[in-house]
Amino acid sequence: MLEKLLTVKSTLPKDAAVAALVGRVDRPGLGPSVVRVNSDATLTDITATFPTVSTLCEQSDPAAALRAAQGENLGELAAVLNGTGPRLLAPIDLQVVKAAGVTFPVSMIERMIEEALRGDMANSSKRAEVIGRIKDSVGSISALTPATPEALKLLQYLTDVNGLNLSATYPQVGLGEKAELFTKQAVSLASVGHGAEAGYNADSKWTNPEPELVSVINSYGTIVGATLGNDVNDRYLEGLSALLLGVAKDRRGSSALGPFVRLFDDNFTLASIRTIKVNLSVDGTDSFHEDGVNSMDEIRRDPQDVLAKQLFDIHDYPDGVVLFNGTGIVPNSDRSGPGSGSGFFHKTGDVVHIFADELGSLANVMVPTGEVRMHEHSMFAFMSALAQRGVLDS
Repeated sequence: MLEKLLTVKSTLPKDAAVAALVGRVDRPGLGPSVVRVNSDATLTDITATFPTVSTLCEQSDPAAALRAAQGENLGELAAVLNGTGPRLLAPIDLQVVKAAGVTFPVSMIERMIEEALRGDMANSSKRAEVIGRIKDSVGSISALTPATPEALKLLQYLTDVNGLNLSATYPQVGLGEKAELFTKQAVSLASVGHGAEAGYNADSKWTNPEPELVSVINSYGTIVGATLGNDVNDRYLEGLSALLLGVAKDRRGSSALGPFVRLFDDNFTLASIRTIKVNLSVDGTDSFHEDGVNSMDEIRRDPQDVLAKQLFDIHDYPDGVVLFNGTGIVPNSDRSGPGSGSGFFHKTGDVVHIFADELGSLANVMVPTGEVRMHEHSMFAFMSALAQRGVLDS
C-alpha cells in the first residue's frame, strides 16, 4: 500500500509545476541537504546557498529566494521516492516543533469525552451518556469564536457547579482567551518524513492519527509557508490525565511532516491555508479502513492572527518554529468490529495517508514507537556535516 503512495504524482501538489517547494534529503557522505523541487520533478541541492531550511525561511521573499538559488542537480524525485536515491527527510531542521490543540469544535468535544471516560473507550454506556450531555449543550459551538461573550457564557455553563459542572480543562482552551500550545517534538531533528515509519504507543488501547495543516513560521512570527503533519496521539493517556499530554504526544516517531514545505507566493498564500482541506485515510493489514476530511475553514483560532501571535507573545524562536494547527478529525470507529466499543486504535502496519491538493501527500507506516529508527543526526553531527562542506561561512 505504501509503495503506491510513493510516486511523484501522489507525492506532489496538484499544481506542483508552479509551486515553490523545499525539502531535505540525506545524501550519503554529505548528510542532510536542502533541496528545491523543480517544475519537472527533479531536485536541486541548494545547501551551498541555504544550509538550512530555517535560513531560507528568514529571507524577505523565501519563495523568490528558493527559485533563484543556484545548486547541484540531484536528478529525479522519483529516485528518492523509490529508494534508489538519497533518503527523504522531514522538510524542516532548526525550527522548534510546536502544536496547538482544541482549535476545532469537534476536537474540544472529543477531548471532553475522553477526559470524562478517563481513557476507558470501551465503556460504551458511559460514553453514550457523556456524549449526550456534552453535545446537547454545545450543539451550536461550531458558530462560536473563542473569547467572545457567547463563548465565555457557554464556558461558564459547562464548568459551573450550577451548570454541567464538567472539568474546565478542555472547555477553557476551546472557548476561552488562550489556546492550548505545547511542544510536539522536544528533540531536534526528530520528526520523520514522507515514506518513513511513524510511531504509536503499542501499550495503549486508544491511539489515533491527527492529520493537520502545519504552519512554517519565521523568527519574526510570520507564516511563510506550510506543510502537512501527523500529530500522532495516545488518547488513552491524554484522557487519563491532561498532565500526561507530553507523554501522549511527544514520543519517538510521533511527529511526521512532509512531503515538502510549500512557500507562499502568488499561487499559494495565507488565504490558501485558511481554507485548505486536509484529507485522512488509514488502511490496515486487517482490511480496516477509516477516512475523513479536516477543513481548515472550521478552525476557531486563526493560524496567523491568533495562534502564531500567541506563540510569539510568550517566546522567541530565533530559528523559526513550525506549528501543528489542530484537527477537526478524531477517528472513533470500533477497530475490533462494529458495536464492540473498542474505539479506534492503531495496529502495526497501518498506512496513514494525509493529503491535500495544495500540499501533496504525507504517507507513513505505523510501528510501535520503540521500533522507530531514531534520527541519525544529532544537532552537533548535523552542524559538523555542514561545516565540512564549507557552507557555514558568512
